[in-house]
Amino acid sequence: MDTDIDHRPMVKADNVHKSFGSLEVLKGIDLEVRQGEVCCVIGPSGSGKSTFLRCINHLEKVSAGRIWVDGDLIGYRERGGKLHEMREKEVAEQRRGIGMVFQRFNLVPHMTVLENVMEAPLRVRREPKAQLRQRALDLLDRVGLGDKIDTYPGRCSGGQQQRVAIARALAMRPKLMLFDEPTSALDPELVGEVLDVMKDLAREGMTMIVVTHEIGFAREVGDSLVFMDGGVVVEAGAPRDVIASPRHERTQAFLAKVL
Repeated sequence: MDTDIDHRPMVKADNVHKSFGSLEVLKGIDLEVRQGEVCCVIGPSGSGKSTFLRCINHLEKVSAGRIWVDGDLIGYRERGGKLHEMREKEVAEQRRGIGMVFQRFNLVPHMTVLENVMEAPLRVRREPKAQLRQRALDLLDRVGLGDKIDTYPGRCSGGQQQRVAIARALAMRPKLMLFDEPTSALDPELVGEVLDVMKDLAREGMTMIVVTHEIGFAREVGDSLVFMDGGVVVEAGAPRDVIASPRHERTQAFLAKVL
């Protein structure tokens, strides 16, 4: 058995920088997330959390540093110590293994719930339709929407739409799920139904990186907690430890406002 593979992190970020023109948003992020781990990322608006998440699947190109997912360098090939950007087709192939759920649901309004879940595997993986339909039905059952398959997104609540978006991401059979504040656009009474689906995924061993304001979720479900501010990781550790007794003044000040 190859012990390197056993201990290889699912996500490894090494000195990741990202600038937009003269604005440096990420200032050297180092992070490792193990397979099956739920890593929650918290911090004030503008701290670089969402930008970092988008760098993991190369929706944003890093300005410096490297990111690996399951041992594969994302977005680049390294030759002779230099990075060469992959073609878009190769990047798209890497993205297939990375599911992403955004604040906004981005569902196709003229497609039914079932069609939304089936669309990407049909178009990207060209899977047999009958087989895919059954998997989509199973996924919608799993997120509690088996009775909504013929409904259009506009007839669904925000919480239901976000659960469809999760099922849609899972339909691609990802090895990693990225969640970018998936509950922040929801009415408070709808937040729980989305978090319940995410808790189920965590119990099933899905590797997840979750940018969130839901401190209770981070405490209960997270294996690790990262506090970002000003484009750097200020503090990281076990969620209960970081929340109960943060070591850094910036973490203390942030948690005092949100708890």
